[in-house]
Order: sequence, then structure tokens, then C-alpha cells
Amino acid sequence: MDKLLEFGRRAMFYVRVLSGYEERRIRSYRLQLQRRLQEAEAKKAAIRKIPEQIILSEVRRMVEEMQALNKKLEETEAAIEEYFKPLDKEAEIIIKQQLEGEEKSMRQMIKTMQTQALLEQAEAERNASLKNAGENQHLQEKEASPPAQTEGR
Repeated sequence: MDKLLEFGRRAMFYVRVLSGYEERRIRSYRLQLQRRLQEAEAKKAAIRKIPEQIILSEVRRMVEEMQALNKKLEETEAAIEEYFKPLDKEAEIIIKQQLEGEEKSMRQMIKTMQTQALLEQAEAERNASLKNAGENQHLQEKEASPPAQTEGR
């Protein structure tokens, strides 16, 4: 039951984070603290005539409030990062698989191109050898026919 409740809490937190609710809540809290700081600064201006001890205690209180706010913001950021870690890992795996698929298809394409180039080269060599054979036969015919013409003259 506790696991179910914890799962429900986490799911609601994720929904709030993804919908922007948490970010709005943090912003409103930050604005509220900012207003408090402005009010404190106004009080500080009014209290300037009061002894230094009061001013120092007010400053200490404001610093503590800011530190508490910073701590809360860091915790929220850590929770958000923790939430997105599995998603980042899944995205990384998907990208890696896509890259491997692209590399495989590229290798196949290169292999096909090399095979095609070899076939074209073999075809060119065969055509060249046929052409050379045809020229050789033509030359032999020429060599054989001139003596026959000289005998007829």
C-alpha cells in the first residue's frame, strides 16, 4: 500500500513538473520571498535610526531566508534531474540504435557501390579486350589484303 501511495505521489509530482505547475509554484514562492525582501528593505530604511544590532539581525534573517530559498530550489532541481535521468538514458539508447542502423545501412551502401564499381570495371575491361580483339582482327585483315592488291596490279 505504501508503495502504491509513493507511486501515486511520484506520478502527481511528475504531472505537476511536466505541466509546469511546480515551476509556477516555485516562481510564485520566489515572488513572495522577493516581496518580503522588498518589505524588509523598506523596514530597513525606516529603522536606519535604530541601533546597529537590530539592522544586523534583520540582515541575518534575510540571508537565512535566501539560503533556505536556494536550498529549496536546489532540491527541486535535483528532483527534476533525477526524474529525467531514465528518460535521458532511454533517449541515449534510442539515438545509439539509430546511429548503429545508419552506420549499417551506410556500410551496405558502400559495399553495394564497391560491387557495382567492380562490375563496371570488369565490363569496361571486357569491352576494351573485345575492342582490341576487333582492332587486331581488322589489322590482320589489312595486312593480308595489301599483298593481294599488289599481285593484281
